[in-house]
Amino acid sequence: QVQLVESGGGLVQAGGSLRLSCAASVRTFGTYAMGWFRQTPGKERAFVAAISQTGVITDYTDSVKGRFTISRDNAKNTVYLQMNSLKPEDTAVYYCAAARTNWSRLRTGTGIDYWGQGTQVTVSS
Repeated sequence: QVQLVESGGGLVQAGGSLRLSCAASVRTFGTYAMGWFRQTPGKERAFVAAISQTGVITDYTDSVKGRFTISRDNAKNTVYLQMNSLKPEDTAVYYCAAARTNWSRLRTGTGIDYWGQGTQVTVSS
């Protein structure tokens, strides 16, 4: 069983930055494509960003392009989401996801094997 533990959420003013981390308890971390999703009350979980197993390929939803950066450190079994120029509409619970599949499937939310427990990000105006 793989455990994903997110950290780094919190309260920040609009225009500020946060860095989320997701640590995975698995020795084969490098075989998983990783992604970040977010969810607000009453809405479905939505794709934010994905990164391929090697970290060479990244993918973002349009609303965060140029502001968010996903990265990974396979030696530390950790994936990151650097969030800059935060907006109130970025407020959500952010979830980490792991998938032993092609990174492109993460955009559709399919093929995900494990989810983290979520971390709250609140951006005040």
